[in-house]
Amino acid sequence: MVKKAIIPAAGYGTRSLPITKVIPKEMFPIGVKPAIQYVVEEALDSGIEHILIIVSRSKSMIVDYFDESLELDTFLEQSNKQHLKSKLQIPKNQLHYTRQPYAKGLGDAIRLGETFIGDEPFAVLLPDDIIVSEEKPGLRELIHVFEQTGSSVIGLKEVEEKFLHQYGVIGGTKESEGIYKIQEMIEKPKKQAPSNLAVVGRYVLNPSIFFYLKKINPGAGGELQLTDAIKELIKKEICFGKVLTGDRYDIGNVNDYINIVNLMKPDN
Repeated sequence: MVKKAIIPAAGYGTRSLPITKVIPKEMFPIGVKPAIQYVVEEALDSGIEHILIIVSRSKSMIVDYFDESLELDTFLEQSNKQHLKSKLQIPKNQLHYTRQPYAKGLGDAIRLGETFIGDEPFAVLLPDDIIVSEEKPGLRELIHVFEQTGSSVIGLKEVEEKFLHQYGVIGGTKESEGIYKIQEMIEKPKKQAPSNLAVVGRYVLNPSIFFYLKKINPGAGGELQLTDAIKELIKKEICFGKVLTGDRYDIGNVNDYINIVNLMKPDN
């Protein structure tokens, strides 16, 4: 059973500058909630019991948001507004935090969670990606495949050919509807992509990934990439990809962010 998850939230958010100089991208409002709360809720709705959020020194706003506010609680009680306290029901006892001292890439951030994960399978949810589904939560779909196969599973979406150069793209064989056995993964292919199936920010990984994270070398900018570790993993282990049925919104993309804000308006 997959009961633990890591949410890496320590990046600089350079795609969304200048606002991310002062406001973490994960705290961008969508309706009346910040983006990261949708990701946390997806994890909990998928059966995750404990979440490690990787933050940086400049991301204390995330920790503060999920913490209790005794002053606000007292104000609401004294103002006879106790009914508003239901809006503050945040599962703080299921959230844990650690800091990434330097921005060394997604692979380094995940590696910081090794002690928290131990020898259990775990999920990774990238907070840039909001998955909106009327059926199962996106992560729940991956967990279902993991429970059937015991192998690591990566979230996929079909992407138009002209946009594939912006993604990691998998090549593999179709096992069943929406499920592929991954044979290769190319990060931002400059030429012919192996498929139209792009990796999105949802993963269920066996703990063996930490072995491969320790083997890889830093890439451009001195960063350790999770993709490089997965490339090593698929040389030795079976790894599947699952096409998510929900709609994916990348909040680092201005158009996607505007679209999901409009989708989540209170009158919708």
